[in-house]
Amino acid sequence: MGNGWRKAGRWMGQAALGAALLAGCGAPAAPAYRIGFAQCSTNGPWRQAMLAGMERELSFHPEVALKMLNANDNSAVQRQQIRELLDGGIDLLIVSPYESAPVTPAVEEAVARDVPVVLLDRRTASPRYTAYVGGNNLEVGQTAARYAARLLHERGDVVEVLGGPGSSATTERHQGFVRELGAHPGLHLVGQVTGDWKDLALRPALTALLRQHPGVGLVYAHNDAMGRGAREVCQQLGIANRVKIIGVDGLAGPGEGIDFVQRGVLTASVLYAPGGEEAMRTALKILEKQPFRRENTLGTLVIDSTNVLTMRQQTEKMNSQQTDILRQQSLLQRLRATYSSQQTILYGLLASLLGALVLGALAVQSARRNRQINRRLAEQNAENDAINRQLVRQNEEILHQRNQLAALGEQARADTEAKLRFFTNFSHELRTPLTLILGPVEELLSSSPDLSTAQRHDLGLVRRNTQRLLQLVNQLLDFRKIEVGKMAVRASEGDLVAFVREILDAFEKPARLRDIRLRLVAAEPVLTGWFDGNILDKVFFNLLSNALKFTPDHGQITVSLQAAADGQSLRVSVADTGHGISDQDQAHIFEWFYQGDAGAVAKGSGMGLALAQGLVRLHLGQLTFSSQPGQGSTFVVALPRELPAALRATGPVEPSTFALDEPEPLPEAGPLALDAPAAEAASETLVLVIEDNPEVNDFLARKLRTAFRVETATDGHTGFRLATDLIPDLVVCDVMMPGLSGLEVVAQLKADWRTSHVPVVLLTARHAAEQQVEGVQAGADLYLTKPFNPTFLLESVRTLLANRARQRAHYRRELAVDAAPGAPTGPDQTFLADLTAIVEANLTKTDLSVEDVARSLGISRMQLYRKVKAVLGTGVTDFIQSLRLTKARELLLDDALTVAEVAYELGFSSPSYFSTSFKARYQLSPSEFRVRHSSPAR
Repeated sequence: MGNGWRKAGRWMGQAALGAALLAGCGAPAAPAYRIGFAQCSTNGPWRQAMLAGMERELSFHPEVALKMLNANDNSAVQRQQIRELLDGGIDLLIVSPYESAPVTPAVEEAVARDVPVVLLDRRTASPRYTAYVGGNNLEVGQTAARYAARLLHERGDVVEVLGGPGSSATTERHQGFVRELGAHPGLHLVGQVTGDWKDLALRPALTALLRQHPGVGLVYAHNDAMGRGAREVCQQLGIANRVKIIGVDGLAGPGEGIDFVQRGVLTASVLYAPGGEEAMRTALKILEKQPFRRENTLGTLVIDSTNVLTMRQQTEKMNSQQTDILRQQSLLQRLRATYSSQQTILYGLLASLLGALVLGALAVQSARRNRQINRRLAEQNAENDAINRQLVRQNEEILHQRNQLAALGEQARADTEAKLRFFTNFSHELRTPLTLILGPVEELLSSSPDLSTAQRHDLGLVRRNTQRLLQLVNQLLDFRKIEVGKMAVRASEGDLVAFVREILDAFEKPARLRDIRLRLVAAEPVLTGWFDGNILDKVFFNLLSNALKFTPDHGQITVSLQAAADGQSLRVSVADTGHGISDQDQAHIFEWFYQGDAGAVAKGSGMGLALAQGLVRLHLGQLTFSSQPGQGSTFVVALPRELPAALRATGPVEPSTFALDEPEPLPEAGPLALDAPAAEAASETLVLVIEDNPEVNDFLARKLRTAFRVETATDGHTGFRLATDLIPDLVVCDVMMPGLSGLEVVAQLKADWRTSHVPVVLLTARHAAEQQVEGVQAGADLYLTKPFNPTFLLESVRTLLANRARQRAHYRRELAVDAAPGAPTGPDQTFLADLTAIVEANLTKTDLSVEDVARSLGISRMQLYRKVKAVLGTGVTDFIQSLRLTKARELLLDDALTVAEVAYELGFSSPSYFSTSFKARYQLSPSEFRVRHSSPAR
């Protein structure tokens, strides 16, 4: 892991401080954070400015170490370098991709390893990243086009110099430029040349194009270097005085954009910030668990003769301040080194003084000890007599304590026996009410033909779970019989292959429903031996049930039978392709009521394997297992072929009626054709049910569909994904689930602003007060314990949805015209603040669409619609229109703007449409509103 940090790369942020500490007090301290930077290239001043920005920000954080790897514009190399950084043990990864698609798998691998990823300048092809920092190339192109229209007074021919072919920056800057030119009919793009970001590559093609179009008045170059090359071409052609040059980047320093504008080489440069400082600040917020923005779009502006001097002075002042900071840090490091050196000398002097004092004290103590030795020799004899007397007393105490321990052990055995008797009696008592439940249910199912499909389904649910309880009670009674030695073996001679095949047939249907292949492999067609079928069917039912429970869908279970080499015993093995048994659980797998890591995947009582081992031992056999985590497990039952006469039956043996609870899905739990009254209600309200038990999942869905639309999921990961995709109105979630628990689902839903507003109802069998508090602290709106009343659940859901509707009304009032929006205090308020900021920043765009807003927020159009609908109860288009009209009220109070100018300023397609919309909202035309609200003095 550490080799990656020793390979070739660039380190920053701790070098100077580390040298000083090494000189003063030994090896430098390990960095608090390690950040890896996968840079697509360091060629060109813009990339170097990005790196310089990171260095400036790191100068304030000596505890942070940065390693930069340069891919030299090679996607394959960059993908390998990202994996090298991950293997080196970084805490955060910054990536500036060369190409989006090839680098995406490596970035997704970093996210899967729980390493935060900050994308810089360019995005990947996947939404799986932690944060993005970069400029808006579309806006760069649009800004250049608007400035070109001002320079040419809305009329003239334009030439565009493109960057590298295939680059996302080239594509977006061109799209933004062309899109904005469409709003200025007098401007014409007469031609394009490719400069590939260099000033020399464009000259032949640009010279020919300018000669072909002598009326060209402006050249738009995608970076400042190509703008300088265009100026030199114009000078050679003698047209430099009338052709305007617009570049992009606006970097500081000699020979860069700001310098070109000040010297007149470029008419203007559109600022495209490298974003090094912003990326490093965002990375530090993520590492320090501080709030951060996921999307960080850097602003742009035009640098021309009106502001170039101010921009240059600001950059020079910033560089001067940075130099002062570095000088102060260097001085601090020298002072620390001096202090450390002086401290070492002081410690040496103190150590020498202490040594002298110790030697003097030893000399005095040695003389005193010689005198004491003689005195102690006389006292030792007296002490020996006292020790002998004390040993006699201790022996008597030990004898007394042994007698007490024996009495306590006897009492513990009596208490344990009493608990076992209560345990057995209580299990017996459970059989009576279970029988009284099961009997009427069986009678209703067999003799009531007029039952509806839903009623028959519910009664089948009652019957299956009653049988399951009865089987658990039978297992408890068998456990008690084994403990007290009253489980008798009554063996008879039979064919073990036929016996196992009959048991395997009972598992055929549930295995088929999950596409699990069951195989029976027998070394011989018939293997005879002495065995008790009533005991062995419990053993094999437990082993097969366990294998089916832990084997994933489309897996395989193989049952093998063979005789031992000496012919004295038979071996039956049950092998599955499941998850296997962890090393921690293997030592306890045969303990009563033990549930290890498997309890999170498949629920059970923890008695099956312990009961199977006890029954095999009664049969004078042995149960063993082998397992590899992730590859499956194999359980082997070894049985003697002959049994002593005392274990053989003297008469006919009645067949066993024992049957363990079969794994889900049960044969009866097939697809349910619901009656018409239970069909899904015609409601727009969407409820998401997340429950891993198929029968409980189906039960909840059927009850809720009477009033709402319902979607279901059977695990936490799928449920969270559906919640973020569908944005439901409410979530009903179980607590105990494999993979992602219900508490974790709630925490993730409340932390994600897409779903932070969704009420969550937790259902669980954990009814302790502290467990309910844990659920509420995780963010649940309601905590219901099983069993629950379906009517109460429905009414609770309606109440939560009604409360949510009142909250939507509150948010709408906050966004009303006369209400001053407060500071964001939660995820919903933060979402509304971000949404409002994006819309207000684009109010002038006539073609502002829902897709544009969704793209700025980094979500899909449907997710944005459902989020706005859930929080405000209105559509996105209505929200945009409302903000425009609210802003119109402010602008109309300014007499310097005409009504038509206000309309175009706010993105309305025409003044008439603006007047119609304004009057529909405020019952006044814009002119009437201005007259009514104007001051009399004016």
